[in-house]
Amino acid sequence: MIACVWMAVAVSAQEKKFSPEKFQADMEAFISKEASLTPEESQKLFPLLREMHAKQRTALGNLHRMGKNKPAGDAVCADYIKQYDKKQIELKTIEQSYHKKMLSVVPASKLFDVIRAENRFHRQMMKGWQQKGRQR
Repeated sequence: MIACVWMAVAVSAQEKKFSPEKFQADMEAFISKEASLTPEESQKLFPLLREMHAKQRTALGNLHRMGKNKPAGDAVCADYIKQYDKKQIELKTIEQSYHKKMLSVVPASKLFDVIRAENRFHRQMMKGWQQKGRQR
């Protein structure tokens, strides 16, 4: 009986665990539907989108590490702010360069819909996570 309870708890915990693969698949399905992408467009677009996200994650990781501790003194804080701004610009530069690449595989109107759909997907996921957090 106790073993069954522990197995049920373990399975339940695994269901709540974040899966990057599932998140990626759900996001791509949502974007495909919302932006009315053809299978051919999806096949060309999503590798670029994944590549862009990977580069952005690297830059974001560096940005998050920078902000863990407040530097001591105004001069060091000023240097931190400059580095922070550079990282933010790097993120936007990555995004801009990939948007140019994506425009070569889908029309601008569809890329516009892709960008909006991705933003909507992230907002919906955040709302869902917040609601699950409140239920605990």
